[in-house]
Amino acid sequence: QVHLVESGGGSVQAGGSLRLSCVASTDSRRNYCMGWFRQGPGNTREKVAAISTGGINPIYADSVKGRFVLSRDFSKNAAYLQMNNLKPEDTARYHCAAEFFPCNALHMDSPHNWGQGTQVTVSA
Repeated sequence: QVHLVESGGGSVQAGGSLRLSCVASTDSRRNYCMGWFRQGPGNTREKVAAISTGGINPIYADSVKGRFVLSRDFSKNAAYLQMNNLKPEDTARYHCAAEFFPCNALHMDSPHNWGQGTQVTVSA
């Protein structure tokens, strides 16, 4: 099991930026993929971004491409989601997720490990 704790959410105006952090802890020596999902009021869950065990070549939802950047810091067991040019439609609760290897960022749709989430609210 991977324990995940998110931080960095908040309220910003459209066009602003936020950086979400996710710190992971586990007793396992297995590597894991990490990702960010979001769910807004009345919306289905959406995979925003994910990154595989190598920490390179993250994948993004079309809705955030060019605005969000996902990165991993293996020394801190952390993943970061830099969100730029935020839009009101980005308003949602953002959850960090992890899936043990073998895993694939592209197919990481139902991970087994979830954080509690952090709220992001973007006003027009």
